[in-house]
Amino acid sequence: MTTRKFHFTRRKALGLAGTGALLGFVAFSSGSPVSAKGFPVRRSEAEWRRRLTRQQFYILREAGTELPHSSPLNDEKRKGTYHCRGCNNAVFSSTAKYESGTGWPSFWKPIRGAVGTEADYRLVVPRTEVHCADCGGHLGHVFDDGPKPTGKRWCMNGAAMKFRPA
Repeated sequence: MTTRKFHFTRRKALGLAGTGALLGFVAFSSGSPVSAKGFPVRRSEAEWRRRLTRQQFYILREAGTELPHSSPLNDEKRKGTYHCRGCNNAVFSSTAKYESGTGWPSFWKPIRGAVGTEADYRLVVPRTEVHCADCGGHLGHVFDDGPKPTGKRWCMNGAAMKFRPA
């Protein structure tokens, strides 16, 4: 049996330091992005858990994502309004919905003043998170690859919303 000595080099030290910094960054940027913010609709974690299903809580309060093609809202074609499942705030109109091919309900614009955005680094690559302006619930992300007239793709989690026909 031979024993190998660990040879510590500057390259290994820099690699370990970089890995540690990355893990720390990911740890600090994970968790509920809405827990410390002041939104008009506020509830305790216990109350959110009572009001929402496990999946809805995961998405709205822990910034989770549903599986693509899993939401019945993908196939919703009627006229109406999409509301935040957490607080019933009207967030998107059916007139702005389009088929993006991504597997999530997509819109080219939200209802004015209904949502907010902020930088999201949870996957290290920067994205723009979309949250309900009233309760802070995570709805999805917005991307710059959508159709005219805005060029935006508001890619939302169907489980974070409910549809009300007109």
